[in-house]
Amino acid sequence: MEIVIAIAFLGGLALIFGLVLAAASKAFYVEVDPRLEKLNECLPGANCGGCGYPGCGGYAEAVLNGEAPIGKCASGGAECANAMAAVMGVEAGDVVRMVALVKCSGHRTYDEHGNQTGGAKLKGNYEGFKDCLAASKVGGRGPLVCKYGCLGFGSCVKACKYDAIHVVNGVAQVDREKCVGCMSCAAVCPRQVITAVPYEKTTLVPCNSHAKGAVTTRSCSAGCIGCGLCKKICPEDAITVVNGLATIDYEKCISCGLCATVCPKKIIVDLNEAPPSEAMAKAAL
Repeated sequence: MEIVIAIAFLGGLALIFGLVLAAASKAFYVEVDPRLEKLNECLPGANCGGCGYPGCGGYAEAVLNGEAPIGKCASGGAECANAMAAVMGVEAGDVVRMVALVKCSGHRTYDEHGNQTGGAKLKGNYEGFKDCLAASKVGGRGPLVCKYGCLGFGSCVKACKYDAIHVVNGVAQVDREKCVGCMSCAAVCPRQVITAVPYEKTTLVPCNSHAKGAVTTRSCSAGCIGCGLCKKICPEDAITVVNGLATIDYEKCISCGLCATVCPKKIIVDLNEAPPSEAMAKAAL
């Protein structure tokens, strides 16, 4: 009898709580804008964070609330932007495809005896964790003589969800065709060697050194020495030398490649002259 009473009592409590919860759900119900679900469907679901918001859901909500512009999804590109614009009843602006650029050409080369013949010079052998942040904490900012170059331990490779970046001869290299410009690689680079550049622009300066020319030359055979010849020959005044490093203004650059022809270190890459992989390799020699 006592068991029956206990079961009935618990059943009564469950019924009461159920009714309370049902009433509360109706009383506090917040209607969700149906456009939010449609915006989420437009996005690729990569949750890469390249838009600056916490995942695709966060970006969709920001667009819905008028807090973010359409077209910030690097993974989705123009197709995604057009779909979101249709949901919001507006016109999508031009979406410029951006890709990552590793600003380092210090690919290390060796002769048949194992002696280094080119690229970024090493202070010594690093035998710690294969992680760029860990490596940057030892030996006076890392095992490279150059304090600006790519450490090459692949933290960016692990961060990339699109298999668009790999370490080649000690330096990370981007596959521009696979890269969606989410910049997850840049977020984990302790030396801030990775930046975003427009995909359509074919003239690149893969160097990050702000040291004086003589210092750069002692630390790497493929570093910009800030000579300014590229600046002088540029017909659009698109190149400036900032803190010893040639910098391209892509709003002005027409990708003519003239700067690459006069660079004494062959550090400026003209992708019109060769496929990206070959051009980067050539610049490293």
